[in-house]
Amino acid sequence: MKRKEILFKTVVISLLFVICSITSDVVTAQIFKNPSLEILKYGKPQDYFKYTGDGSVLISGHRGGREKGYPENSVEGFQNVLNQLPAFFEVDPRLTKDSVIVLMHDATLDRTTTGKGLLSDYTWKQLQSFRLKDRDGNITSYSIPTLKDVIKWSKGKTVVNLDKKDVPMEMIAALIKKLHAENHVMLTVHTGIQARYYYDRIPSVMLSVFSRTEKEYEELAKCGVPWENMIAYVGPTINSENRKIVDSLHTKGVRCMISVAPTHDQLKTSEERRKAYIDEIKKGPDIIESDIPTEIETVLHSL
Repeated sequence: MKRKEILFKTVVISLLFVICSITSDVVTAQIFKNPSLEILKYGKPQDYFKYTGDGSVLISGHRGGREKGYPENSVEGFQNVLNQLPAFFEVDPRLTKDSVIVLMHDATLDRTTTGKGLLSDYTWKQLQSFRLKDRDGNITSYSIPTLKDVIKWSKGKTVVNLDKKDVPMEMIAALIKKLHAENHVMLTVHTGIQARYYYDRIPSVMLSVFSRTEKEYEELAKCGVPWENMIAYVGPTINSENRKIVDSLHTKGVRCMISVAPTHDQLKTSEERRKAYIDEIKKGPDIIESDIPTEIETVLHSL
């Protein structure tokens, strides 16, 4: 009798284990239906960022996001956004006096920190005494992060897109290779020459290229970098002036990004911003860069 009970319990436990495993797979599959999360399962960022015409819109946090209560270009700000929605982040690397790469949009400290003057006049050790401010100028408890720490933090969580500031390209390329970060770092480039420089040294890295005009598009077409390695910034909106460029990029499998940071993000009320965001979404961007990614996500979800 005891042997039968033991056998019965063993069968039941085995069945429960199988059911739980299947349920877990179903839940995981449902989660990954959101294209913004697929970077976590793809080995190649090219597969995640490729334009497929499925109507999906990815969200990029401009300067990492400037959500209320959180500073731009801060790990705490990135994590706050990721706690609410899937996103990747455009960030701003700059050099300290002793050549440490940190995140800071401005060349000066005054607007975003408790410090004063040029960032390049301070060593990394000196910068650690300052605190970051949020978008309203309120002092937070958060500190200026190094790019190295941000890249390490981002692995398995998101992608960080490094804008081009004052850091030499050779330093950026060397750091990415040292940290084996090719799959979770993207590089913003302004010219075809810059795109080729990074591609020659890190062939698998994704590039955020400028393709706002026919001239910029043609330069990219001639630089020899595969289209699959690119997303393209086409301007603050999609209109009659750049529609042909957008259509051409789509035929190459390239997602087109707009930025509402200098335009609609600056409107005073959330309702004004919501209406403006809806108008932009109707124009068909594949990626929207914003200071307030949570509001973009809310609008996309409502649509």
